[in-house]
Amino acid sequence: MTDIGYSALVLALVVSVFSAVAAFMGVRGRQGELWASARNGVFVAFTLLTVASALLLYFLLRHDFRVEYVAQYSSTSMGLLYTISSFWAGNQGSLLMWAWFLSLFLSIAYLQHRRTLPHLIPYVVAVGMAILSFFLILLVFLANPFKVMPFPPGEGRGLNPLLENMGMFFHPTTLYLGYVGFAIPFAFAMAALITRRLGDDWLRATRRWTLFAWFFLGLGNLFGGAWAYVELGWGGHWGWDPVENASFMPWLVATAFLHSSMIQRRRGMLKIWNMALIIIIFELTIFGTLLTRSGVLSSVHSFAESGLGPFFLAFIAVSGALAIGLLFYRRGRLQSEDELDSFVSRESSFLFNNLLLVGAAFAVFWGTVFPLVSEWFRGVKITVGPPFFNQVVGPILLALLLLMGICPLIGWRRATPGNLARNFLYPVVAALGLMAALFALGVRDGMALFALGVSAFVFATILLEWFRGTRTRARVRSENPLQAFGGLVWANKPRYGGYIIHVAIVMGAVGIVGSSFFKAEVSATLAPGEKVDIGQYTLKYEGLREYSTVDRQVSAAVLTVYNGEKFVDSLSTERTFYPYFNQNMTEVAIRTTLKEDLYVIYTGSEGQSASFKIIINPLEVWIWIGGVVTALGMLIAFWPDPREGLMLPKEVREVQAS
Repeated sequence: MTDIGYSALVLALVVSVFSAVAAFMGVRGRQGELWASARNGVFVAFTLLTVASALLLYFLLRHDFRVEYVAQYSSTSMGLLYTISSFWAGNQGSLLMWAWFLSLFLSIAYLQHRRTLPHLIPYVVAVGMAILSFFLILLVFLANPFKVMPFPPGEGRGLNPLLENMGMFFHPTTLYLGYVGFAIPFAFAMAALITRRLGDDWLRATRRWTLFAWFFLGLGNLFGGAWAYVELGWGGHWGWDPVENASFMPWLVATAFLHSSMIQRRRGMLKIWNMALIIIIFELTIFGTLLTRSGVLSSVHSFAESGLGPFFLAFIAVSGALAIGLLFYRRGRLQSEDELDSFVSRESSFLFNNLLLVGAAFAVFWGTVFPLVSEWFRGVKITVGPPFFNQVVGPILLALLLLMGICPLIGWRRATPGNLARNFLYPVVAALGLMAALFALGVRDGMALFALGVSAFVFATILLEWFRGTRTRARVRSENPLQAFGGLVWANKPRYGGYIIHVAIVMGAVGIVGSSFFKAEVSATLAPGEKVDIGQYTLKYEGLREYSTVDRQVSAAVLTVYNGEKFVDSLSTERTFYPYFNQNMTEVAIRTTLKEDLYVIYTGSEGQSASFKIIINPLEVWIWIGGVVTALGMLIAFWPDPREGLMLPKEVREVQAS
C-alpha cells in the first residue's frame, strides 16, 4: 500500500506536468483534443492526490510504524484528533496537504469559470498545474511521505508536546487554506497577462478567491496567536517570530489588493499596481512556506532544518522573474483609464491605505530577513526583536486604522469642504469625548489615548454610515428601521460585510492596545498559604499536586483568587515534564472576562514553595471576539449576489443565454 501511495504521487506529477504543457500548447495551437486532455488532467491529479492523502491518513490511524513518517509524528498514546493532526506535523505531510488543496482549488476554479471565462481558464490550468508540479517534485524526490523503515520501531515518537493543543488542528489547516488559496488569483492574473485580456474579468473572477484566502490566512494567524497565548506561557499572543511574520506579510499585501481592486473596478485605475500586488502576495506565500519548511531562521513554529530551502528559493526566483517579466512586457496594455481628481478623495485615501499596508509588509520583511542579511555580509547573525517591530510597524498600523475611519467619510473623485465638515463632525466628537473620559479616569499614556481615540473615531464612522443608509432606505421604501437595516446590508453585501469586518478590526485594535499599554505583571515565590496582590486581585497559593502518567510527570499548583474579601475563582497552573522528549512544558491558568484576563504561569518550585509569574492583560478577549465578528462579516461579503451575473462580459452573457 505504501507503493500505491508513492505511485499515486509519481503519476500525479506526470499528469500535472503533462496538463501544464498540454493546456498551454492546446489553446495556443487551437488543438481542442489536447486542451480536453489537459483539463481532464486536473481531475485526475486531484483524484491521485486524494488517494495518496487517504492512504497516509490510513497509515496514521492504523499506527503503521513501518512508515517512517508515521513513526516520527504519531504514537498509540495520542488521541484521534492529534493523530489526524500529525498528518501535517512534518514536512512530508504538510507538503502533501499543500498539493491536495491546490488540486482541489484548481478543480473548483475550472468548474466555476469554464463557461464564463473560456479565454482565460486554459492558462489558469497551465499556471496552476505548473505550481502543483513543483510541490509534487518535492514530494516524489525529496520528501516522500511513504518511505518505509527497514527496522520499524514498536512505538512511534509522537507529536512534540508543544503541538498537543487544539490549535494544532485549526492553525495549520487555516493557514494552508490561505496560502494555497492565493495561487488561484495569481493563476488568473498570469492568464490575463498571457492572453492580453487585462480588463476587470480576472478581478471579478478572483474576488471571492481573494476574500477566501485573505480570511483563512487571517484566521490562521488568529488561531496561532490564541495557541501561543495559552500554550507557550510568555503572556502574549504575538511575538514577531519569523514564521508568524511570514504569514502576516501576505495578509497585509492582500488587504491592500482587496482595497485597490475596488478602484480598478470603479475607475479603471491602478492596473499595474494590482498585478504587482498579486505577484507579491503569491511570492510571499511561497516565502512563508520556505521559512516554515527550511529552518533557515530560528522559530518555535518551524520544522527542523531540511534540504528544501534551495528548491523553494529557486522556485521563488524563477516564478517571480517570469511573472515580473510578463508584467513589464504587458505594461503598455495596463494604463489607467482615469486619473486621480483630488488628493482629498476616496481614491487617494485608498492609495494611501495601500502604501501604508505595503510599507508595513516591507518593514516586517526587512526585520524578518535581517538576521540572514547580517550573517551573509558580516558573518554574524543579528536578531531583530519585538521592539523594532513595535516601534516601526506599530505606528504604521495605527495610521492604517485612522485611514479606515477617514475613507468612508470622503466621497469619490473630489470632496467639498462642506461635506467634509458635516461628515467628520460626529466621529471626531466621539473620539475626543472618549479621550477626555479616559483622561479623567486616569489614563495618561499619550499613545494609548490616541489609539483608543482613533478606534472610537472609526467605530463612530461605521455607525454613521449605517445610520444614514438605514434612514434613507426606511424613508424611500417605507420600512421600519430594523427592516431597512437588514435590507440595506443584504442589498450591499460586499460593502456592509466589509464594514462589519472593520468593526472586528476595531475590536482587535482595542484588545491589542489594552493588553500592550495597560498590562500589569508581578513575580512571586510563595509557600502554601501565602498571598500575592496584583491589581484588584489577591491570589493565595494552596499547594502542589503531583502525579505521573505513562509519558509525563505533572506538577500542578493550585491558587484561589479573591477580589478584596470575595472569593472569585480557583486556578490550577501546571508544569509537565516529558521524559521521552526531555522537555518541560507549562500549562497556564487563565481567567477571562470582558474587562481583562488574569494570566498565571507556574515557573518552578523548591520543596512545597512555588514560583509564579502573574499578569493582568486588559481587554484581551476583544481580540478573539473580533475574530468571530470577522467571520460574520466575511460570510456576508462572500454571499453570492445574483447581480454579479450582469457584470460578466457581454459576449459571455450571450453564450449563457443561448
